[in-house]
Formats: sequence, structure tokens, C-alpha cells
Amino acid sequence: MSTPKILVFAGSIRTGSLNERLASYVARTLSGLGADVTHISLKDYALPLYDGDLEASDGQPENAKRLHAVFAAHQGIFLAGPEYNASVTPLTKNTLDWVSRVDIGVFRTRAFALGAASEGRLGGYRSLMATRQVLELGCGAFVQPEMVSVAQASKAYDDNGDLAEPGRKTAQRAFQSLIANALRYLP
Repeated sequence: MSTPKILVFAGSIRTGSLNERLASYVARTLSGLGADVTHISLKDYALPLYDGDLEASDGQPENAKRLHAVFAAHQGIFLAGPEYNASVTPLTKNTLDWVSRVDIGVFRTRAFALGAASEGRLGGYRSLMATRQVLELGCGAFVQPEMVSVAQASKAYDDNGDLAEPGRKTAQRAFQSLIANALRYLP
């Protein structure tokens, strides 16, 4: 059986980000399940705020092209996105907008999985729904139904940085589904 390549990143670049912590956990777990995982930080792909006039005059930024190539090199993508004002973060939205401007087709040929970590009781659930809408309706992506929502995230991990119960079992199902769905997109 071929090994799917899975890209993992957080929609936050803040120091100490709970969603970066989730992304790190996801990367380790997916690797342990046999996936070939690449874990990146959006800090390494700084992008200007999307502006159609800027795109018309200068084209797509090099970092948008680089990030598009990273997306294209993977069959599955896990995005850990925090919740800002009951929605997707500006960083996440801007990233998806720029990558889609390079070539929106990259979204239609990948399996996506979503997760969120939050101090609140909803665990970022509202951002998960908003991100799902952007990916599915806006970009035509397949986003698997299973999502990872980590409530009270600063207390949700054990000493090894692993997600504690009860969220671990739900997360494991989501990760296994992502691998299975990514296999459909192998060349």
C-alpha cells in the first residue's frame, strides 16, 4: 500500500498558540499511523492582505506560489484553526484566498480535515464550520465530516503533549479517516 503525504499547519502563528500545539499533536499522531507528514508554520509563508489590484499589478506573491506547491505535493491537509469572533482567523482566510488565486484546482484534488483548539467550551467549533464553508463552498474541496474540537485546550493535553481522553478517541477516528481519504488522491 502507498503512503499518503499529509500536510499539517495551524491557522495561527502566535507564540504559544493552542492550535499550533494541536497541529504538533496531529503531526506526531499521523506519523505514528504511517502517514508521511509535513508540518509547516504559516510564519514561513508571509503574505500581504489579499488585494485584487495588487495581484493585477504584481501577480501572486512568491510565498503564495510556494505554499500552493506545498499543498500540491500532499494528498491530505490538516488545518488546525483558532476561532476569532465566531469565525475563521484572518491569517487562515488570507492564506486560503492567496493559494486559491494561484490555482483553485489544488483544493479539489486533496482531502482536508479540520481541527480547532480553544479555551472555550465549544472548542473552536464555530471556526470549524466557517472554515468548512470556505473550503467546501468557496474552493470546492472535500472536507471530511470528522472534525477535531478541543475545548479548554490549555488543560486538554497530558505531560507528553498528547491529547487526553475523551478527545483522543474522536481525534484518532478523524486522523484515520484523513489517511483513508488521502489515499484516494494518490497519483
